[in-house]
Amino acid sequence: MAKIVITDVTDQVATVTLNRPNVLNALDDELAKALHENLQTVAADDRIRCVVINGAGDNFMAGGDLQFFRERLPEIRATEGRDLTAMFEHVHGTIRVIREMPKPVVASVRGAAAGFGLSLMLCCDLAIAAKSSVFTLAYCHIGASPDGGSTYFLPRVLGMKRAFEIALLGERFDAQRAAELGLVNRVVADDELPQATRELAGALAKGPAAAYAKTKALLNGSLGAQLGEQLDLERDAFVEGAQGDDFAEGVTAFCEKRKPRFA
Repeated sequence: MAKIVITDVTDQVATVTLNRPNVLNALDDELAKALHENLQTVAADDRIRCVVINGAGDNFMAGGDLQFFRERLPEIRATEGRDLTAMFEHVHGTIRVIREMPKPVVASVRGAAAGFGLSLMLCCDLAIAAKSSVFTLAYCHIGASPDGGSTYFLPRVLGMKRAFEIALLGERFDAQRAAELGLVNRVVADDELPQATRELAGALAKGPAAAYAKTKALLNGSLGAQLGEQLDLERDAFVEGAQGDDFAEGVTAFCEKRKPRFA
C-alpha cells in the first residue's frame, strides 16, 4: 500500500509529497496525521537544511476531502465535533511545525491549491508555482469558515480588504494574479517547475543555516513586536551570529571575491 505522505531526502533537501492524487491530494484525517508526523520528523533532523512540500500528480492540494466529511456528518453532529477537533490537532500542528522549524520551507505548487491547500501554501516561507496553477480559498462554498492559518496570513500579506475578498467570495485566480498579490514568489512554466524547485531548494540548502534560522524567527516575531523590541532582537541575533563560523566564512569569501562555502 502506497504511503499517504512520502518524504525523500536528497542533498540535504527533504521533499514532502502529499500522496492522494486520485482525490487531488484532498485532506482527510489520515493525511492530516501523516503530514504532521512527517514534518515533525523532518524538523528534528539536523541533516536537513531545506524542506519542499508538493503534491503527487497534477495538483498541490484541493482542500478538504468532502466525501470524507460527508460520511462523517452524523458523527460530527452526534459527538458535537469532538473527533473533528481532534483532527485539528494535526491540521494546525502542521502549520505550527512549518512556522517554528528553523529551516526554510518551500511550497512547490501545480494545479489546484484550494481551501487548506491554499492555507498550507500561505504558511510556507516561500512558494513557487506552475503557470497553470489555480488558487481559491473556497471555504465559503461549503458553508465553512477558513482554517489552517489563512485568516492570519492573508490580512498580513494582502491587507483586510483583499483578505475579505478572497475569503468571502471564494473566487478562483491564476498564478500570475497570485504573484501580483504577493502570495507566491515565482511563477514558472509547468514543465520547468521540478527543476526550478530543485534549484531554489538547493540554493537554500547551501546557504547559512544558522542565519536563516535567526532570520525566520525575526520575521515571524516581527508581526507582533514593537519597533524597539524588534531592534533589540535583531541586535542580539546579529551579535550571536557574528561569533559563528558562517559569518567568518561569509566575510572572508566576500573579501576574497569568491562564493562562500557554508558548513
